[in-house]
Amino acid sequence: MDKSSAGISGQYTRSNNAYNQPNDHAASSRRGRYRHTTVRQWDPPPRTAPRRNEFYQSSTAYSSQYLLRRSVNPAQDFNALTQQEIMDGLVSKSHRFGHRYDGRDHGLYASSIKKYTSTAKRPLNRAEQSQLMRLLQNFTATRSWNWRSLTTTLHSFTSAGVFTPHKPLDERVKITQTALLSTLLDAIIFKCNQKPEASYVGAQEIANLLWAMAKLVDSGQERTPGLNAAVAALLPHVNAQKDQFIPQHIANLLWAMAKLVDNGQERTPGLNEAVARLLPLVNAQKAHFKPQEIANLLWAMAKLVDNGQEQTPEFNEAVAALLPHVNAQKANFKPQGIANLLWAMAKLVDNGQERTPGLNEAVAALLPHVNAQKDQFNAQGVTNLLWAMAKLVDNGQEQTPELNEAVAALLPHANVQKANFKPQEITNL
Repeated sequence: MDKSSAGISGQYTRSNNAYNQPNDHAASSRRGRYRHTTVRQWDPPPRTAPRRNEFYQSSTAYSSQYLLRRSVNPAQDFNALTQQEIMDGLVSKSHRFGHRYDGRDHGLYASSIKKYTSTAKRPLNRAEQSQLMRLLQNFTATRSWNWRSLTTTLHSFTSAGVFTPHKPLDERVKITQTALLSTLLDAIIFKCNQKPEASYVGAQEIANLLWAMAKLVDSGQERTPGLNAAVAALLPHVNAQKDQFIPQHIANLLWAMAKLVDNGQERTPGLNEAVARLLPLVNAQKAHFKPQEIANLLWAMAKLVDNGQEQTPEFNEAVAALLPHVNAQKANFKPQGIANLLWAMAKLVDNGQERTPGLNEAVAALLPHVNAQKDQFNAQGVTNLLWAMAKLVDNGQEQTPELNEAVAALLPHANVQKANFKPQEITNL
């Protein structure tokens, strides 16, 4: 099973699930979120005189700020987010302050779009995306933006499905997507290559940006030279910041690199070195990963191996460190996590991973949950699970009563889901 194993990208990632799934948690307070981490929203207090290094705002900017404060309310209608007055205020502020503008209001607006989709529990549909794109024709990132603004904007828009190419493709939407992405990626590359500004990029920004770039490709965006250059520019910072990554960052980064490689990214020395630097951190942080992060990590490692990753001692140690936590967390995995975990273990074994007692116990711990969650698996999940069980048996897995029950529980759902299988999934089945 190859392309049909989607990992965390197989479902819409919301800001209240575990990726920062990549792990976001919905925020109803005055704090927004990067996909998994906190981004403080800027809400300037009214004052009569500017502080040092700050500037008076025009009445248009104040008006747009008012609308933004209202629009981040999850109860607001999407139309409130696409009022021309908001964009006029953003454009006015960008022009007014030129190279002194750090992009914070643009980032706040992008967060508002993401918050809308998080509340709706779905990405933007085709009509909403088209409506928004009319507004975003004048939404331009510049090299003066700071890391937080660039990260918030790219991450939020990607999470919300702003860049997803809907089919049939609307040429106007495509042109706007391409132009906006180009300005964001250009600014990211510029800042990565600046000294000492490059040192300001933090662990959170690196993890969220690489996740967003992987998600862009996985959603159908073309791997342009600009996107490839942005990935290449960020990878050295993985090494530089390796001691600063929390468990969520580690899971997101390895997922991102596995997803990029699976979508055609060249396994350059820079990418290989970034993976090598992260693997020991999996072992070191093993006790702190959440269920979704465990599933994402094992999926990522299996996918990397499937794309040529060497099973080094550090790699094998990382896998071995995670397997006991599959057993410990078995009751907390969602259907997609169960499918991804069993697929990952089958793929690892099929690529030479030793069937250790830890691996056998992890498989045995998950099988009863296939039966218990049988009604929750989508077509892709059914395919991945049946392929995984067949491949495990092909590599020496005992056909226990639990395995036979899991297969029997899934077969009727293969019939129910028959109209939803893709050609690759039919082949795998």
